[in-house]
Amino acid sequence: MTGHGTDAHPHGADRLCDAGDLVYSRAVRRGRVPRTDAEPVPCLLELALLHPDPDDMDWLVPTSPQEVMTRLLRGVYDEVSESHRRVGSAVEAFERYAGLGRRIQASAMASVSLEGGAAIRVLDGLARIQAAMDDATEACTGEVLTVQPGGIRREPELTEGLHRALALRSRGVRMRDLYTHVARHGQGLLNYLELMGDAVEARTLDEVVDRLILFDRTVAFIPANADHTMALELRHPALIEYFVTVFDRLWRLAIPVAVPLPDTGIEGISHREQSIAALLAEGHQDAVIAERLGISVRTCRAHIARLSETLGAASRTQLGVRIAQVGLDGAASRVPDVPAQLTPADQESPTAL
Repeated sequence: MTGHGTDAHPHGADRLCDAGDLVYSRAVRRGRVPRTDAEPVPCLLELALLHPDPDDMDWLVPTSPQEVMTRLLRGVYDEVSESHRRVGSAVEAFERYAGLGRRIQASAMASVSLEGGAAIRVLDGLARIQAAMDDATEACTGEVLTVQPGGIRREPELTEGLHRALALRSRGVRMRDLYTHVARHGQGLLNYLELMGDAVEARTLDEVVDRLILFDRTVAFIPANADHTMALELRHPALIEYFVTVFDRLWRLAIPVAVPLPDTGIEGISHREQSIAALLAEGHQDAVIAERLGISVRTCRAHIARLSETLGAASRTQLGVRIAQVGLDGAASRVPDVPAQLTPADQESPTAL
């Protein structure tokens, strides 16, 4: 997030100065503060965290924390979407250049060298992917970061990669996993987290980027095609740094699994329905919304029906108007628009691509 240009307060709403944090917190608690309180912290007005009270211009009222979060997430959305697009372009360029002057067989493994090793490898076939993952697991000594898109994690899918997770735990490796909010409703994930104990910390978001696994911040694995029969093994420092940055930003926005999802503040509308409303406002079809949130189309339509009933809308057009009227058309609690490219068979365990 960008700052606002003053030398004394060069920051954004996501990292307020101590003085600004004190005044804004006071305004949220009390509902308003005298204008004189904000004179030492012009950042609050410039960032639109405070604005004049229309009933008394000598007082300032706070912008709601929910609206502030919406703004911040829109900025993250733009930044990460652009970064993801640039990485995708780089991978496409690499594949194009690697194919010049030679024919690539279906089982060929492409690589680009970095100080004598493979900075990028294309792993063709599930056997090669699993072998590379096993090697990375064996070499890992400190930390594993994973992003797991899709919905509920079924028990067999979690069990498939359990041997890797247990091996990592036995060596004291710490694991951080990002899931969608929908995954909270699966008993398989809860059993997995209970089994792993303190070795794993899990958080959730409405949406996450496509699957990503990072070992010791030195090697990353991402899907290379839609059906996940190919993967990229990445060791280039610039790419690894990018993926770590994306993960850390999403992690800060995510909610720990042990913490309940925040209330929407609108009676009769759940957190998931709030997310669906925002996507409907963007013009997405039911199938796209379902894929992005990791739910079935049928479940998505049931939530849309409840939204229509709660908001008193008799048609999709009227529902869109009602969503805007009650302020559900924002981007709160959502992250970049990156296709999950998942099929039910692709929803693997935390350490399987």
